Amino acid sequence: MNVRTNTTQVISARARRAAVAGALLLAALAANPAQAGTNEQARRIYERIAGVPPSAAELSTMVSALSACGSSCAPGAPQLVAAAQTATAAPTFYSVTLKNMVIPWTNRDQTVFAPFNDYAATVIGMVRDDVDFRTALSADILYVVNGVSPAPSMGDNNHYATAEANGVDLLANLKQTSQSAAYGTPTAATAGLITTRGAASSFFINGTNRAMFRYTMMNHFCTDMQTLMDTTRPADRIRQDVARSPGGDSRVFLATCVGCHSGMDPMAQAFAYYNFNGTVVGDGTNTGTMVYTAGQVQPKYLINSNNFVYGFVTPDDSWSNRWRGGVNASLGWDPTLPGSGNGAKSLGVELESSDAFAQCQVVKVFTAVCFRAPLASDQSAISSLKGSFKSNGNLKQVFQQAAAACPGQ
Repeated sequence: MNVRTNTTQVISARARRAAVAGALLLAALAANPAQAGTNEQARRIYERIAGVPPSAAELSTMVSALSACGSSCAPGAPQLVAAAQTATAAPTFYSVTLKNMVIPWTNRDQTVFAPFNDYAATVIGMVRDDVDFRTALSADILYVVNGVSPAPSMGDNNHYATAEANGVDLLANLKQTSQSAAYGTPTAATAGLITTRGAASSFFINGTNRAMFRYTMMNHFCTDMQTLMDTTRPADRIRQDVARSPGGDSRVFLATCVGCHSGMDPMAQAFAYYNFNGTVVGDGTNTGTMVYTAGQVQPKYLINSNNFVYGFVTPDDSWSNRWRGGVNASLGWDPTLPGSGNGAKSLGVELESSDAFAQCQVVKVFTAVCFRAPLASDQSAISSLKGSFKSNGNLKQVFQQAAAACPGQ
């Protein structure tokens, strides 16, 4: 036999064997995804939660927690959750990871480069203290920073800007108080994050207060108005400022405008007594202060009445959730609640009690910790995270459980 032919046949046989071996290896990997070793799992969990490498002592503590798993822990193992508790005790979890996640919720540009403010401080404090996050849109709660002058004020952001400029340790120095105590807002008018100065200065300023509703949907339901459109809802609560024949064509209103406004306007009516009197600065620190006029509808709810004089005229702050029927019933509204009420506080309870609110929180945390959006293969983990959150509202625990869900990826 020709030497060249023999050599070619040998190489070809080896190539076939290598291809088969490679295929078998890939199949095995697909069936049994590779998991990082204990040390790597511990380090990865810490870095993803705290944003910095662990110290030798912290790494040792986490590895000890994982030791019962052997060479590595399977995703979701309780030992991984226990190890993650070390990471959520790190100061940088609060001053970096949480802060960077929350700051975009506080401004219309949704940028992380906005100043630290009371909205962000309150989220961070609630997570640190295991405060039930299912009260985030209704509670009379506020977090301030110990030892920082000037004192917090509804008139400016100087207290929080100073804390950020001085690099204050948020883990050690945040202090829980109330908006009624710090700002003088009537307790009945407080609605958690909605009535913080950070939210009010961004979403109650100018306009018609629909911005507050829209950004609350974006920040806490993880969806914008376009995906919530439902043209089957009654249009009787749509305000006068919405033209019924935009551009002279009523079909535009019936096919698009009514889809958002029929649901949004009845709920945004809860904000009828709120306004932010100030000037847009452009850096996320709008000047001015929030005002609340109990029993008196803000003029912004009555503007442009000639657009459709037969439209709804807002008489008070009563609201109704028309999305309990139609396609948006899938948002999972709490059947024990009436679906209507007066003011921002009761609307906040309606929103934060929904299945969509819980789903949004856990998806945001999973994405922040795992550095990717959940995949189809993660839906079991997401369901477990949501179940845990709905049972106790503990967002810190969600961070720990999310890190345990992707420890070696």
